[in-house]
Amino acid sequence: MPSRNHLDKIGRKKKKKWTEEAMERALVEVKSGRCTVRQAAKEFGVPKSSLGDRVSGRVTPGSRSGPAQLITSDDEELLVEFSLYMSKHGFPLTKQQLVSFASSIYKRQHRRVAFSKLGQTWWLNFRKRQEKNITIQPADNVVRGRTVCVRKEAVDQFLHLLSTVMDAHGLRDKPHQIFNCNETGFQLGRKRVILPKSASLGYKPTSGSRDHISALACFSAAGEDIPPFIIYSKAYPGGVCYKTQGPPNALYGWSDLGCINSDLFKKWFLKHFLLHAPKERPLLLIFDGHKSPVNLEVVEAARKEDVILLCLPPHCSHILQPLDAGLFGLLKQRFAALIGDGGSTDTHFAVSKKEFSAVFKGTYQVVKEEEGVRIVNEGFRKCGIYPLNHFAINEGHLMPSHSMGPAAGSSLCTSAQGETSQQLDPLPES
Repeated sequence: MPSRNHLDKIGRKKKKKWTEEAMERALVEVKSGRCTVRQAAKEFGVPKSSLGDRVSGRVTPGSRSGPAQLITSDDEELLVEFSLYMSKHGFPLTKQQLVSFASSIYKRQHRRVAFSKLGQTWWLNFRKRQEKNITIQPADNVVRGRTVCVRKEAVDQFLHLLSTVMDAHGLRDKPHQIFNCNETGFQLGRKRVILPKSASLGYKPTSGSRDHISALACFSAAGEDIPPFIIYSKAYPGGVCYKTQGPPNALYGWSDLGCINSDLFKKWFLKHFLLHAPKERPLLLIFDGHKSPVNLEVVEAARKEDVILLCLPPHCSHILQPLDAGLFGLLKQRFAALIGDGGSTDTHFAVSKKEFSAVFKGTYQVVKEEEGVRIVNEGFRKCGIYPLNHFAINEGHLMPSHSMGPAAGSSLCTSAQGETSQQLDPLPES
């Protein structure tokens, strides 16, 4: 792997003093027989060896100097355009994410290549080639993990971005075209434990959890739903009863932890959301993109289908997610009541993996009832998303950014030159 100062060394290299135009004129003179390679090189001020390579055909006239690009110039331009699009919609890419997307493009061009991940050398050369189009900025200094109080600056930036997007696309009075998707978890077959109330904030299953199940819900600001996506841990329950007894038109998947990931989000968006979403366009989809990172295929499809993806700022989802603001609590109460658990909102439930979809079907019926629709609408209102209201957030949940301590480490993010954008959680440089 090249050293960290490799990019600086590239900048210190002696720049060529000749132009492609001079090289082309020298090449014409040599091919016409009026000059030798040496004479033409001296007359037009170009390197004799470079001119000789073009005369012999070893180098194609007009080709760029330096190391070969692993992805084409056209695809690299698309990658830059994609990076700027993501930055403008609250998803500024880290170095690792951008290299991963470039690797996906390279793999599509070289399907038989077993190892297709681009490395540090490609990244440094890409930065050098695109220094006029993108800039690298350190990530925001934020405290890791979800906190009760979040930065007022981050909330204000998001609501300003939301206002800009709504005005640009005429969505201020179209609640049926504004969607929020979010995930809630159910821990099955575990004994109850007593925990401090704050311990429930930002709950995440441990890697050893055996029967964690998540439900990805998606609702419009008008209270209309996309059928849920139920995600099992490690494997499906077996048989087909989990599908036949579950909510109508629900989608099913599984992951190691029973949580959404990039591949499952792509499956949900391409095969489920676009299938069940309204035909009117554009649509606005707001979600926590830091927990379920989008990939290149999702963004390409969203732009083709006129769906605007908008990312919530990190550590703010518990006050900016409309579904977190009320509906998920109601679903947990209904779920617990159906299994005779007293309507508790505890995340641990004594129900088997095979029984889950049938119980969740009865639970999910609340979203079709007046109470469920009202709570969904109230969630959008409380978060200030619809109707758009910069003053809806309780000031007691916010703290000024200057009172937050610096995060450990930093990351490199791509954004448009001169733009200020929200950043992803800090990640290591390597």
